[in-house]
Amino acid sequence: MRRLAVLPCLLLIAAAPPPRSGQPLTPDQKLDVIIGKVSAKVLRGHVEGLVSFGTRHTLSSTTDKKRGIGAAMDWAYDRVRSLTRANCNQCLVFQSPYAETTGPRIPRLTRVKNVVFIQNGTQGIKDVVIIQAHIDSRVTDVMNFTSDAPGANDNASGSAAVIEAARILTQYRFPHTIVYALLSGEEQGLVGGKVLADFAKEQGWNVIAVLNNDIIGNSCGSDGVCDADHVRVLSEGPRVQGQSSLAASMHSYGGENDSPSRNLSRYLDSLAGRVNAGLDVRPIWRTDRFGRGGDHIPFLDAGFPAARISVAVENYDYQHQDLRTENGIQYGDTVDKMDFEYLAKVTKLNVAALASLASAPLPPEPVVDGAVKPDTTISWPPVRGAASYMVRWRRTDASNWEHERKFVPQPSPNPTASASEPRQLTFQVVLPHIRVDDWIFGVSSVSADGFESPVASAVPGGAFKPYVAPPKP
Repeated sequence: MRRLAVLPCLLLIAAAPPPRSGQPLTPDQKLDVIIGKVSAKVLRGHVEGLVSFGTRHTLSSTTDKKRGIGAAMDWAYDRVRSLTRANCNQCLVFQSPYAETTGPRIPRLTRVKNVVFIQNGTQGIKDVVIIQAHIDSRVTDVMNFTSDAPGANDNASGSAAVIEAARILTQYRFPHTIVYALLSGEEQGLVGGKVLADFAKEQGWNVIAVLNNDIIGNSCGSDGVCDADHVRVLSEGPRVQGQSSLAASMHSYGGENDSPSRNLSRYLDSLAGRVNAGLDVRPIWRTDRFGRGGDHIPFLDAGFPAARISVAVENYDYQHQDLRTENGIQYGDTVDKMDFEYLAKVTKLNVAALASLASAPLPPEPVVDGAVKPDTTISWPPVRGAASYMVRWRRTDASNWEHERKFVPQPSPNPTASASEPRQLTFQVVLPHIRVDDWIFGVSSVSADGFESPVASAVPGGAFKPYVAPPKP
């Protein structure tokens, strides 16, 4: 796997204006300032630019300057570079991971290449939040790489959200790294997603979350049903990575509904209710739509938290269709079928989530104890950058967290102690009269300025990192 890179530059700090009261902005107010910069007009320009290349089929030309996947990816690279130049003098590190591959939908050896931009965090570059979308398109016959395949909604819409997120968020600095990724080969078997997941492992990234945007730009379905007020977030239940090792402990202790990806969907749901995106999340508790898939799946296979973001109602007359009119019905995925105000809402949610996740400390790694006791004890190691923690619990049959308790670590009684002296390795909260049998427990980390991580559940496989089975005794 080869990577092309340009040197990173320093990011500019774009400070939000203080509220009139003179009080500092809350985290949600800061996010509202950021997402207020998302533009439906600019998003339309991104989509129209991508559609102008006729087809973006993975097997189409990589050398033609005006048509095909190569020209589209070159355009996307230039677009991101030009839009972020004024923000931070080309602060993004460019990489182009690829794989030479064949398969059932790739009959000849083909280089499947991604366009990836990395905005390094101020607290190290290994803790990473990813926004991604596949840039390739197709028509009815998945092997047809010559016919026009505009792919406006599937998936220039998601690609536009990635480009727009880069345009806006490069105006700011964040503790964690943000990765903006445009993937190819999705329609040929999630190839680009696997290339990036493998690249993440190779780089040693600690992937906090992957937001996979695929089909996010229409609000009316093929049956006439319209919904511009919701977006679906799809997430796996029991984590697939490590599942064979986790099965026995999960059978005893639970956690079927508490994978890190499921808690990522809860995080997005809560965030949508607090910021001014004009959109509510409809959590779908499946890995993807019924019997279908997307580029977040290779990340799940690798053990990284990931979720798919997609429209509330799909229009099947426009997806994967040859351009034509039959019996008065228009088929084909063209720009005029999209709702750009809706796309702006979904993009706002993505931008808010990226900014929040990149500003919050890492999720903790809690464990719970309380068998045959009237009280429950939750404990976890300290998290760098966390000023406080939120302990949460809910009934085992509840969808979302119902109760919470804030925990603020007490300062060290001896702040001048040397590094060689013992230090506290875990925090602990006891919940009296809360029986462990009847509840699910979790903990989130909160920064000094109030940005909160997703909740990590105290269940087998609940940690926001790949599962590693403990050594056998």
